[in-house]
Amino acid sequence: MIKTTNRHFIQKIIDDDNRSGKFNNKVHTRFPPEPNGYLHIGHAKAICLNFNIAEEYGGKCNLRFDDTNPIAEEEEFVRSIQEDVKWLGYDWKDRLCFASDYFDQMFSFALQLIDSGVAFVCDLSAEEIKQTRGTLNEPGIESPFRNRSIEENKDLFLRMRDGEFNNGSKTLRAKIDMGHPNMNMRDPVVYRILHAHHHRTKDKWCVYPMYDWAHGLEDSIEGITHSLCSLEFEDHRPLYDWYLEQLGVYHPQQIEFARLNLSYTIMSKRKLKKLVENGLVDGWDDPRMPTISGFRRRGYTPQSIKNFMEEVGVAKRDNVMDVAKLESSLRTDLNKRSDRRMAVLNPLKVVITNYPKDSDELVRAKNNPEDDSAGARNIPFSREIYIEKEDFMENPPKKYFRLSPGSEVRLKFAYFIKCNDVIKDEYGEVVELHCTYDKNTKGGKSSDGRKVKGTLHWVSALHAISAEVRLYDRLFQSVNPDTDSDFLESINPNSLEALHDCKVEPSLGEETFDFPFQFERLGYFIRDSKSSKESLVFNRAVALRDTWKQ
Repeated sequence: MIKTTNRHFIQKIIDDDNRSGKFNNKVHTRFPPEPNGYLHIGHAKAICLNFNIAEEYGGKCNLRFDDTNPIAEEEEFVRSIQEDVKWLGYDWKDRLCFASDYFDQMFSFALQLIDSGVAFVCDLSAEEIKQTRGTLNEPGIESPFRNRSIEENKDLFLRMRDGEFNNGSKTLRAKIDMGHPNMNMRDPVVYRILHAHHHRTKDKWCVYPMYDWAHGLEDSIEGITHSLCSLEFEDHRPLYDWYLEQLGVYHPQQIEFARLNLSYTIMSKRKLKKLVENGLVDGWDDPRMPTISGFRRRGYTPQSIKNFMEEVGVAKRDNVMDVAKLESSLRTDLNKRSDRRMAVLNPLKVVITNYPKDSDELVRAKNNPEDDSAGARNIPFSREIYIEKEDFMENPPKKYFRLSPGSEVRLKFAYFIKCNDVIKDEYGEVVELHCTYDKNTKGGKSSDGRKVKGTLHWVSALHAISAEVRLYDRLFQSVNPDTDSDFLESINPNSLEALHDCKVEPSLGEETFDFPFQFERLGYFIRDSKSSKESLVFNRAVALRDTWKQ
């Protein structure tokens, strides 16, 4: 990454640190997800920031899993997070770390707090701790177990580790200040009892560290220089600092930045998990989900997400970004790089009556008009073709440039055709058009110089492949569903429209498309990762333009 003159506040802090020689001019960051769900687009900002900062300064970035809560964590989430980071184009090399790697050290550090007289074993329940914590205007009440002796605290803590006590019956708490204006400093819990199987340490532990305790120690053990966190951790920084100062260990610098908020989007893993568990979406990677895997399945590219993050920038104040800007970033990226293909979503048969029966031919089509190096392909053309139903109107208004009785249009890459007859069913619905073609207009150009204003996409009925096409819209109707009293009430009932028996050109059945392509005139699509050659499914990544009605 190239250093720019327009530098954000984190770059300026690191520049100052390097000028002063702090951390010996080293930069070592980390991306520290909890493996309790799939990563979402907000995490992508943190991934890009941490890895890009490390790259810019010639430093390192760890991928570290904060796996301190075995009840909510699964190996599936660990795998998916690694896939997401790799897909975005980042490499942690040999620096894959887990909080559980340090459980023994963390436990020893907790004993050190007890020996220093600044930690105690408390018998209050979680509800009682909450009730005695106080409010922003009232101090908390000290635990009746706060003044246990060091010997008793150490004995109880070791017995907690050995599994003698039930879940919730005891905790280890730091002894700080129950009247502190920062609620996080009011004798916070350091360890709790959890008789639960851990995905890595198995059944070795029945006490687990709290996140605030583990977070700073992980950074310290790994030699992190700049611990970049989102703004909600700003009030936790004094506790982060207190723990490290009490232990007298290496002390990284925590810096907070504004998290990414998107309109019409949920950014809470707890709420996303509810959507999955209630069957309201097709798993964590449903293309309507704001998860990175959902965006990948929908057809987003890593570069479009990275470009969007560059546009968002790094700030100190939270704001809500318009999701349309993310969609625009995708369009810009795909327009330059995506091959074009032909597909008809709502087919209407056209019979070209003067085209030879039992005959077909190949017409030449550019793969990408924005990129000559993309080359061209051959598309089959025959007597019977399909066009979009909406590209025909029996009684058109003025300045209607698509097909209508007596009018002439261009079939892209093929011929001019003219509509002569309209065939209807018993209900008066148009089911077929009879047209004639001008054989002297091959390639969509007339030999006599005449011009037509309408150009239609099409597929050969003889060669087309049937497929399902899924049109995705935004999952929520509310601009900020995270703030709604019940976010489920804001779900868009029309967020998915599945079109069956669509017709696509034959190349789409033969080729494996890991990259999105453009259906001519319809939008950008990608083959669904769960579809097969026998059952083709295509997902729309984004329309050619913003059609959202606000």
